[in-house]
Amino acid sequence: MAAEYAATRRISNAAEDAALESLLTVSGVALALFSAASVALAWWMAGRVLRPVGVITARARRLSGENLHERLALKAPPGELKELADTFDGMLDRIEQLVSAQQRFAANAAHELRMSLGVQRAAAEIGLAGEPSPEKVARIREKLIETAGECEQLIEGLLLLAVSDQGLQRREPAALDAIARTVANGLTEDARRLGVTVEASGQPLTVRGDAVLLEHLVHNLAANAIRHNHPGGRLRLRVSPDGLEVSNTGPVVLPATVPRLFEPFRRARERHHAPGEGAGLGLSIVASIARAHGALAAAVANQGGGLTVRVTFPGT
Repeated sequence: MAAEYAATRRISNAAEDAALESLLTVSGVALALFSAASVALAWWMAGRVLRPVGVITARARRLSGENLHERLALKAPPGELKELADTFDGMLDRIEQLVSAQQRFAANAAHELRMSLGVQRAAAEIGLAGEPSPEKVARIREKLIETAGECEQLIEGLLLLAVSDQGLQRREPAALDAIARTVANGLTEDARRLGVTVEASGQPLTVRGDAVLLEHLVHNLAANAIRHNHPGGRLRLRVSPDGLEVSNTGPVVLPATVPRLFEPFRRARERHHAPGEGAGLGLSIVASIARAHGALAAAVANQGGGLTVRVTFPGT
């Protein structure tokens, strides 16, 4: 019996050892397979999830002025990466608009300066050819001085626009009603010469900002309202707790063209290079100064002709 028990015990132990070894082998193989599958799945998932990040990074690296029109247009389920891609596309939209506006501005500025210089050169070459009479020399001199004044006005407008676009370095209380009265008094003679009646009224309004830039804002609005008017017309300049309002009579302005008037070198009518016509920077400077003060400049076409411009300041 003892011998049989011992044999049975040896067989049982051998079977257990074989089963354990087989289990260990199978478990090792299964673990290796599952590990490899997990690594492969993790690699695939990581690549799938992070692919948009790679696309955004690659697009950002090769971004330049020539391909600002390209967009990610990521097709993916809603999530943080989809939101990131859409935000990147929105940023490209704003950058493209800004670059396009700057390119148009530079081209228009170059065109305006080239036109003025061309007039000067033509007047000098043609008018002074041969042996001109003293009367002709006097006319050419007057024309050259007038054209040089237009160039100076254009350059000053461009510099003022650049300064206001940089924002305000400091803010101090400024009485807008007093500024408006000063500007209206200063333009009285110009308005009388053109047959325009100036009506100025105001309530106390103090805003925080740059008094010099605010004076340019009011002056540009009032001067434009006088320049683009007709004999017997009127200009109304009013300061109220709601802000500044400048309204005038004059030629009919198409409502569709009003928003574009705040862009540099935009005019309601074609420029004819007539004396006192201006360079088309007035309202763009107004909009820039308003933005620097956190204000909003808006315009509407008046029924019967003319324009009404309102500048609303924060807190009013």
